Parts: sequence; structure tokens; C-alpha cells
Amino acid sequence: MRHLQRLLGAAVACGALAAAAAGTGPAHALDNELWISAPYETVLPGADAGGSAPERSLDVSVSRDVADGRVPAGQLTVDVSEIAGFARVSWPANCEPASETRAVCAFPEMPAGTDSVRAATFGLRALPGADVGSSGQVRYSATAGDLTSHAGETRVGVGNGPDLGLSEAPHQRDLRPGTVTSVRATLSNTGNRTAERTLLWINASYGLRFTERHANCEYREHDTGTGALCVLDEAVAPGQRFALDTELGVGRKALYERFDHSVQPYSDEALAEARGEWTWTRGTGAELDLRPAAGGARASAPEPDIDPQDNYGTVILDARNTADLELTGSRVRGAAGDTVTAKITVHNRGPAWVASLGVGAAVATVRFQAPVGTTVGPLPEDRCWPAEDGTSPTTYYCRTPIHLHDKAQYTFEIPLRIDRVVRGARTTVATLNDDPELSIRKFDPNLRNNRTEIVVNR
Repeated sequence: MRHLQRLLGAAVACGALAAAAAGTGPAHALDNELWISAPYETVLPGADAGGSAPERSLDVSVSRDVADGRVPAGQLTVDVSEIAGFARVSWPANCEPASETRAVCAFPEMPAGTDSVRAATFGLRALPGADVGSSGQVRYSATAGDLTSHAGETRVGVGNGPDLGLSEAPHQRDLRPGTVTSVRATLSNTGNRTAERTLLWINASYGLRFTERHANCEYREHDTGTGALCVLDEAVAPGQRFALDTELGVGRKALYERFDHSVQPYSDEALAEARGEWTWTRGTGAELDLRPAAGGARASAPEPDIDPQDNYGTVILDARNTADLELTGSRVRGAAGDTVTAKITVHNRGPAWVASLGVGAAVATVRFQAPVGTTVGPLPEDRCWPAEDGTSPTTYYCRTPIHLHDKAQYTFEIPLRIDRVVRGARTTVATLNDDPELSIRKFDPNLRNNRTEIVVNR
């Protein structure tokens, strides 16, 4: 499956990994409208020989894009006509069936400052004899007062196979470097087939370390941390749940850390695809084992996961630490008509590394203007841009990558055309310290060295 390979690549690149379930919603909203948030897709396990099938729940919320004022109580209309031939619906108490395939669900008001409410949670299960591969859309619309929603929908299908999932582990804050912590999650199988073996992928960012390297796991170091692939031999039958604990050391370089893990039914092809072209080293410690709480029937051959949307989890682990960023500028000389290169360098004096592995924000964004008598030449568009406020002189911004290791540095090269010689022309360069996505002020203990100068012909 390419699911795990995409996770591996994304973690190495920047750690910005997508959440499993997505809802419908606006890219840009101009007016106060209603929006429906529901799973994009779900797969119902097929019925067993006795006609019994596990139930799936669909959670549907209604939101608005302007939180000012009050939105009165409203109604969510749910249309299940496209799936009626292969699925049965269980309506909650707040939903009134209007026909065999349609229900109207009452949802509460949204007071001022509230931007969403839960509208309905209803159950779906496959009918006996439902064909594997059947699919259709559940469609939604909502009204509240004079507000109406854009249409929403969830694709529903039927499949046979294991359905491994990971529970959401809580984020951890204020960890102390030099200590040990654990990420605890639950591995479960809510499908209708046994997963004979499990392929577990785990990734710990650079400021964390695995306290043990298991013999049934293989590891690789990369620029933003350590990844591992583990083959768990215990069968996971439908309905079984297992505790999955990973012990992590919090290093002296830790600051904004993250831990990612993903599971899928094992196959030789899935393991080969996850390994990719990278080199992995097998661990030498005790094996990582699963101990099921109850037994289950075993399948005769590996089958793919029927619904991988809940196979992945991420945990944020923030440490109580600091990183001192420092800027250095440069002095350049040239005659009128020359183009010279000024340099701005962002140093990380540590002790922590700095990374924005979730949001993907720059470690630092610097701001500057052209020194008097000069013009800024072409800058790399992926790193730098001019302000578009029309003021003169133009202000320029340049951003670093999303991580900077301790004791590392990143340099911007700024081409300056000397239009006329002005002795000792200079400009101030400074970091933006209050970016809401990654605030330098929150981790940098010394903001005095976050300013520098570019000086021309001194």
C-alpha cells in the first residue's frame, strides 16, 4: 500500500503529515454561511455467515464561518437513498425519519462565539448479502433561521478484510530534557477478518530517541529524526484491542517534537514499499510483541485494510527548553553599477533544535530594506518576497526552512545593485518574533542578538 510510503516520505521531508479523516468545508468564506463537516469516506465490513456485521458511526457537525451573533437551532437533512440497497441506518433520538431513506435531525443553536455544533451521530451496518464493492453517497443539507448550507456528502462502501486502527494518544507538554516519557495508544481491529501480522511504522523527531531498538524492528536516521519499521507476528482478530506503548527519551536538544505511528496488515509487498530505497538497520533488543486480550479466528492469507483512514496517529511532545537564534549581517563594497552579494545568516546557538514539523512554518523570517543608494536584485521566490503595500523603500522578507538544528546556520544571499555610492549606507535586518505559527519570542531567551546590519562601502 502506498499509504505508509507517503507517510514515510512526508516525515522525512518536513513531518507535515495529513490527518486521516476530512470533512467538507470552504477554502475561503466571504459570508456567514453554514457548512457541513462529515467523514469524506467510510467502509462498512461485510456481514459474516450468520448475517451479523459491525456497525460504523458517522458523526456530522454543522459550522459557520463567522462566529459573531447567534445562529438559531436548525435542522440537518440526511439522505441515505444511494446506500439503502446494501446498508441499514440506525437513527439517533434527535433524528426523525421522514421516509425510509431520509431523516431530519434537530441541532442546537450556536451562541455568539460558537462556530460549530454536533448535528447527528448515526449508525450504519452492511446488510446480509451486501456485495463487496457496493458504494454510494450519504448526502446532507442544513438550515438554521435564514441560513442554508452547502451540500455535504460521505462516500460509503462495503468491504471484507481487517480494519486496523490506532486510538488518539494525548499530546504532552512541558517535558524536561533528560527524562523519559511514553506514548500510549490502542491498536484495534474493527473489520471482519483477522490481520495475521501487522506492519507498524513509527517515527520520532530529532529531539527524541527510542529507549530500546527491538530485534523485530529496523531503523533509519534521517534529517528530522528516526524512523522504524516493525513486523508484529501476533494475529489481530476482529474485535481485539491491544495496548501499544512506545518509550521515548527526551533529549537535551528537544523543543517542539512529534511522534508519528501507523499500522497496516503485513505483507511482503507492503514492507518492501515502506523500505523504499533507504537503508535500514535491524535492532538488537527484545522483540516488540502484542498480547491480545482474547483469541480470534485466523485468516488463510493476508488481506488489505478495508478502511485506512484511522490507521495513523500523531502526538505533539513539547519540551521545556530554549534555542538562542542570532543574526549576522555583512559588509560589502563596490562601485556604482556593480552588483554585490550581501549575506544574512541565521545561527541557532542552541541548546535545542527548532522545528515546525506540523504547521511547516519557517524557523525564522527576517525583514530588511535596501540600503540607501542600492536596489535589491532577484531573490529566490521560494524563500523571499517583497511587501506589496506600495511603500518606499520596499520591505523584503526571507524565511528559513522549517527546521534548524542546534549549532547550525542558514544564510540568505542578497544581491544588491549599487546605483550610487553612499559611504556607510546601512540597513537593519531583524527577525519577526511574533509569528503565530512559530513564535521566536516563546523559545529564544535573548532577542537582543536577533538584529544585525548590512553595510555598504564603509
